[in-house]
Amino acid sequence: MSQDVVSDGLNQIMNARRVEKKELTINLYSKVLLNIFEMMKEKGHIDYTVNEEERSVTVQIIKLNKCKSVKPRYYASIADIDKYARRFLPSRNFGSLIISTNKGLKTHDVCIKEKFGGSVIAYFY
Repeated sequence: MSQDVVSDGLNQIMNARRVEKKELTINLYSKVLLNIFEMMKEKGHIDYTVNEEERSVTVQIIKLNKCKSVKPRYYASIADIDKYARRFLPSRNFGSLIISTNKGLKTHDVCIKEKFGGSVIAYFY
């Protein structure tokens, strides 16, 4: 376990996927990680439930190829978002790049449409 909660959570999901588990429990989480999980849930990749008493998150993997954190956290202006999407995603219309903006966490599609940049946090497809 490192100090990065987002990386640890996404790595635990990928490790569970590699051994073909459909459900796992993550004991350490943050608001940022829960926002990322919410984006993944909206796209239909995972489903999750938060247990406040035990301070844990139970994640069910539905259909997920890859989810990873981006280190170092690159700053992407509006013009650079496409460059990072090509670098981390396998295809133009496949997957989502998560960008931390001053208006919260957004996907790269929303950032391009609303014309603002931010720091690249993670990606999934």
